[in-house]
Amino acid sequence: MLLGKIVGTVVSSSNSIDIAGAKYLLVDKCNQGGKSKGDYLVALDLVGANRGEVVFIAESTSARETPETTSKAVDAIVVGIIDLIDESGTVTYQK
Repeated sequence: MLLGKIVGTVVSSSNSIDIAGAKYLLVDKCNQGGKSKGDYLVALDLVGANRGEVVFIAESTSARETPETTSKAVDAIVVGIIDLIDESGTVTYQK
């Protein structure tokens, strides 16, 4: 899994992925403190994440192993919204 910060949304007038109500987010990969890496991806949102939130991202085969994405052309999904990251006893990120 990767860490990423939601920086926007992606709208497509057509696509071949048949997922009703699908919401796609622009995600900037980040470090454990929420600092940008400047490396972006588009992820299907499964948890209702909002702009500015730090999230867990699953990619590749893992992204296609949920009830919503089985056998779909999905490469990245948001699977969790992070509230706190504690690294060796120090809080590096808190919502």
